[in-house]
Amino acid sequence: MSAVTEARGAAAHGRAQAVVRIEDIHKYYEMGENSVHALRGVTLDVAAGEFVAVMGASGSGKSTLMNIIGCLDRPSSGRYFLEGADVSGLDRRSLAEIRNKKLGFVFQNYNLIARTTALENVALPTLYTKMRREEGLKRAEEALALVNIADRKKHYPSQMSGGQQQRVAIARALVNHPSILLADEPTGSLDSATSIEIMEVLQSLNRKGLTIMMVTHEADIAEFAKRVIVFRDGMIQRDERTRGRG
Repeated sequence: MSAVTEARGAAAHGRAQAVVRIEDIHKYYEMGENSVHALRGVTLDVAAGEFVAVMGASGSGKSTLMNIIGCLDRPSSGRYFLEGADVSGLDRRSLAEIRNKKLGFVFQNYNLIARTTALENVALPTLYTKMRREEGLKRAEEALALVNIADRKKHYPSQMSGGQQQRVAIARALVNHPSILLADEPTGSLDSATSIEIMEVLQSLNRKGLTIMMVTHEADIAEFAKRVIVFRDGMIQRDERTRGRG
C-alpha cells in the first residue's frame, strides 16, 4: 500500500486527532551571553490531508518550527504530538527513528547522491529499516511512478534537470510512507515554469490524501496550499484557509 493510499484511508476513517499538534511551544537559543526567544508560545494543529504553507521573514520562527516538527530539534518547553504520541521529550535515537518512519523531507537543493541512480536514491531510506532489499526497490519504483518520473529510474542526477531531480527527491521522501511530508523551499532552486510543475506534483499528492507542510518565502508558491500560516517574531501572525491555486 502506498503512502498516499494509507493517508487517504486514515483521513476517510477520521483516524487520530491531528497529524501534528503543537501546544504552547517555546524555543530559546543561547547566543553567547544572550538568549534568543525563537518561538513564543506557538499552538497549532495540522489535520490529516491538509496542505499548509508556512511563511515569514528571516528570523520569524518558521524554520525553528519546522525543525521541531521534523524532529530535528526539541522545544525548550511545551508539547509536540505526532499522530497523537508526545515526541517532545524523546532522545536523539528515538527522534531519528521517527524521522525515518513517519516523516518525509524535501529540500531546496535535492540532496541526491551523485553516484547512484534515481531508483537507488529513492530506495536509500529503506536501507535504515528492516525491509528486504526487494521490497525497498519495489517501493522506490512505486514512489517514482507517483511523481511521474519512473522512466528516469536508471538515470543519475547529472543526467536529469533540476525539476526531474526534485521529483526524485519527492519520491525519496515518500518511500517509507510518511505521515507527513515536510518541504523546505522546494522550488527555491527552480525557474518559475518548473516551480509550477513541482507544485502541481505536490498538489496531486495532497489530493490523494498526503499531508504536506511547506516553508516558502514566495507568495505565489504559497497560493498552491490550502492554508497559509505567517510567522512574525516567533508567533503566528496570521492563519488563513485558502482555496488553493489551480
